[in-house]
Amino acid sequence: MAGLYIGSTTGYSGKNMIVMGMGLRLQKDGFTVGYMKPVGAMPMEVDGKLGDEDAAFVQDVLGLSEDPAMVTPVVVTQDFKVKAFTGKMEGLLDSIVEGYEAVSKDKDVTLVAGSGSMYSGKYCDTDAISVVRRLGIKTVIIDRFQKELKYDYLMAMKETLGDLMAGVILNDVPPNFMDEITQLLGPALEAKGVKILGVIPRDPLMGAIKVGDLADRLGGKIISAHNKSERVVESFLIGTMQVENFMTHFRKKKNSAIIVGGDRSDVQLVALEGDCPCLILTGNLYPNDIILTRSEVLETPIIMVREDTFTVAKKMDDILSRHKLRDAIKIKQGAELVSNNIDFEFLKKELGLK
Repeated sequence: MAGLYIGSTTGYSGKNMIVMGMGLRLQKDGFTVGYMKPVGAMPMEVDGKLGDEDAAFVQDVLGLSEDPAMVTPVVVTQDFKVKAFTGKMEGLLDSIVEGYEAVSKDKDVTLVAGSGSMYSGKYCDTDAISVVRRLGIKTVIIDRFQKELKYDYLMAMKETLGDLMAGVILNDVPPNFMDEITQLLGPALEAKGVKILGVIPRDPLMGAIKVGDLADRLGGKIISAHNKSERVVESFLIGTMQVENFMTHFRKKKNSAIIVGGDRSDVQLVALEGDCPCLILTGNLYPNDIILTRSEVLETPIIMVREDTFTVAKKMDDILSRHKLRDAIKIKQGAELVSNNIDFEFLKKELGLK
């Protein structure tokens, strides 16, 4: 049986998307696929047993129903941390090996999903490097583009893992950075023995969030056009500038929520007439009657929040970069991105799959 650990340079790098995409593609190619997430950070009860929320979701997508205690042998709770930091937790790697043997039985390949970065869990010896070495399985490391790629980290990982590192996947790469990967970074990584298994382009849909979910995450409330809370937000624009300047930027940013002070009715009206997916009004200020009426007529929801514009913008940035992959349309899109942009033939050869 073959095993593949999917880790990453940081948290929120797209591990779930890539694990699901890989699993669905390998199943389509005729292989029986197992799955586990050795360390879970989102505790939930599954059939009376402690499991992990992400692991339960991925199992569901892949059509699996293994024992949650085997799928995620280590679940990080507050009680767990206290014991781990005081040296009262032992045998965790043994539990992970036991879980791996259980979920990989009669499977052609088992996908093992990491949690956080390759070093997360070092405090209790459940970091990715320790797990990979103990299981003796190949590893793929995801590096999500965030202003730049972590090429030093990837080269260091190759030195650390050696032949156990099958390659890397560069995720969420914007179009204007593709040439640099092809002409400069790609050859530099390959020269250090780091195989690039795939480059997944940035897709606005993957970071999108529904207006209703956005209101919940911001701690705000929808005050108009409630029936359109399913509209999708892909990015955001701050409306603190003069109307003329705002209009110039607004035309370039489709499907952007507009964050604007509750007293800026001039910008609010331009955003509404321009068909933005929603308005986010800051400072806990209600809009005037004209804005509320246009919002209802144009079916554009307004979210009202307490914080100031800067705080809300910072929250939005975090939300859009860390929003969970849960919608069926996102899973389908993510699976297609993975299937179309990863070198599965190389991966299958590396894993000995025929």
